[in-house]
Amino acid sequence: MQSFIQEDFLLTSEPARILYHDYAKKMPIFDYHCHLSPKEIYENKQFSDIGEAWLAGDHYKWRVMRANGVPEEYVTGNASFREKFDRFAQVMPTLIGNPIYHWSHLELKRYFGIDTLLNAQSADEIWTAANQKLQSPAGAARALITESNVRALCTTDDPIDDLQYHKLLAQDSTFSTKVLPTFRPDRILHVDKPDYPAYLKQLGDVTGIQIQTLADIQQALEQRVAYFAECGCRLSDHSFGSPDFTIWDEGAAEEAMRKAIAGESMLDYEIAAYQSFFMDFLGGLYTKHGFTMQLHMGAIRNLNTQRFRALGADIGCDSIGDPIPAASLAALLDRMAVRDALPRTILYTLNAVDNDKLAAAAGCFQDASTAGKIQFGSAWWFNDHYDGMTAQLKSLASIGVLSRFVGMLTDSRSFLSYPRHEYFRRILCDVIGSWIDKGMAPADYDTIGAIVEDICFNNVWNYIGLD
Repeated sequence: MQSFIQEDFLLTSEPARILYHDYAKKMPIFDYHCHLSPKEIYENKQFSDIGEAWLAGDHYKWRVMRANGVPEEYVTGNASFREKFDRFAQVMPTLIGNPIYHWSHLELKRYFGIDTLLNAQSADEIWTAANQKLQSPAGAARALITESNVRALCTTDDPIDDLQYHKLLAQDSTFSTKVLPTFRPDRILHVDKPDYPAYLKQLGDVTGIQIQTLADIQQALEQRVAYFAECGCRLSDHSFGSPDFTIWDEGAAEEAMRKAIAGESMLDYEIAAYQSFFMDFLGGLYTKHGFTMQLHMGAIRNLNTQRFRALGADIGCDSIGDPIPAASLAALLDRMAVRDALPRTILYTLNAVDNDKLAAAAGCFQDASTAGKIQFGSAWWFNDHYDGMTAQLKSLASIGVLSRFVGMLTDSRSFLSYPRHEYFRRILCDVIGSWIDKGMAPADYDTIGAIVEDICFNNVWNYIGLD
């Protein structure tokens, strides 16, 4: 059988092939949003086998295994990684049309030189071949990052984290990839969550502040943002469903905090007031310290109560939620902009209904401080497939300025996920190449090739402000 991942995979026109092979392919990677463990990077984690590397924490794969009736024992349970890998191999032929089919075969090809399609019959052969590399120095975490041509990556970190592994990595001259923290204050923003009171105490212990008021939280957050900045942080990250930032009521925000500490139920109005208050405050801190603010919106989490109780969060039971109201997003951005406190901002949506909305809203808050200051971010999570990426690129091009786009990220916990950047780059070149092929754009490869290179790497490197 002919190799599936061929040289011109996804490149359906000659201009697309030129743009990819002559321009996109050679560019390094800045993975500015991922969930890799800095501890595992510092300790140069060695994987036991392809089962661990692929299935230890990948909820994308867990979802499709469950959809094929695989018992939980072989998904997140106590079965061996070989048993889990074999079950995943059996599932793979059913995944035509799902991005996991593309990603998995790209990873087999790029990291292990394996052209064979993964299925029940090939599982043993692929297991053996992949493990030969993963159990060698070339299969350790740092080697995989270096092989993928990753110039820098940004992990996702809680404000109370001591960032010790980031500091150790910054001092380690043997590893050239920059590993930077990202400030992710979700636990302080989601006042309605059961663990909020306990988290307040943790934040207070770390900062030496007895937290009793909104002002105390502000003081603690300011201290932690400054600490993160000292440790090389350049970005924040926030996750919301469809928040209402139109509400501005400091008294209601205080009431939300009081009720949370007392274990009382809060009104939706009070939760919204609390979140609006602190997002506005944090925006000012980010501007002061030169952070880029990332807003991930449109997710609804932990839909399966039974599975959440058994396994916890982030196990593949989150879904696409409601769109964010246009007035809510506008209120948040405008409130900061009026005070000259709107930081560089990247907007992501899990609900593709919001694509044009986010691209249009971003255009209202651009200014001369940074080209493409407000970004409509890459297709995220349930959208980072062929159709989703294509739709995001076309929406941005039609309503915004595609050439200023900061491009792709992995948003992944896997050290084998970097071929997702290749996947994105091939789709990017195919979209732009199709315009050239149809006469909708000129065959000016010097100019358009440079745009492709910028989207792949240069834009985000300059936007985040790395040296």
